[in-house]
Amino acid sequence: MRGNVLLIEDDASISEMVSDYLQKEGYHITLAESGTAALERFREGAYDLVLLDLMLPGISGLELLQQFRSTSRVPILILSAKDGEVDKALGLRFGADDYMAKPFSLLELAARVEASIRRATQYAADAAAGRESTAEVSEALIVGELHVDPYNYSVKKRGEELKLTAKEFNILKLFVQHPTRVYTKAMLYELVWGDAYYGDENVINVHMRRLREKIEDDPSNPRYIKTLWGIGYRLGEQ
Repeated sequence: MRGNVLLIEDDASISEMVSDYLQKEGYHITLAESGTAALERFREGAYDLVLLDLMLPGISGLELLQQFRSTSRVPILILSAKDGEVDKALGLRFGADDYMAKPFSLLELAARVEASIRRATQYAADAAAGRESTAEVSEALIVGELHVDPYNYSVKKRGEELKLTAKEFNILKLFVQHPTRVYTKAMLYELVWGDAYYGDENVINVHMRRLREKIEDDPSNPRYIKTLWGIGYRLGEQ
């Protein structure tokens, strides 16, 4: 079995199509047809990935997303007919890892599911190795008032721990470990998401905005991650 997937979708035809395809790819699928059922399934089981529709009866997809993120870092991939920039930004802002608009390719969906689970598994393995290894010295990288620990996957600012998602942490880690390097959006996407970049700037923009809101005193005038207009980003405080 390649992983446990919670599929939250109220459209029976889409749910059946996605479930059948992913089961043939080797995944175990748990179905939920409403927000209330999804909460029950999520609390009852352990999942490697959540596929989440936004338009649900009862509890909305965005509400579910916030509740899931309050207790779990499980990868969440939104599947929605709502393809507006606002809806996409809200989903990513509330903690989704990826977003696919309906109708979508089942082949592409399977590829994104596999990539999301692989990244999350590697992230957990690296974090565990960092905590348990006696050979590694967990030494924080200090940038201004930020203490970034690449082995324990933690960030502190003025002694207070910041709650970053896996992708936010990996973005920040890239900059502090390579303080002189400039990263384009394509480079960030390929290094952090592990996939080819297809020009969807919104994904990068939203994650960068969320990261800055957590690490910067004034996100509109960032100190730690500077924007080079038309080029990309670089570490500001060194």
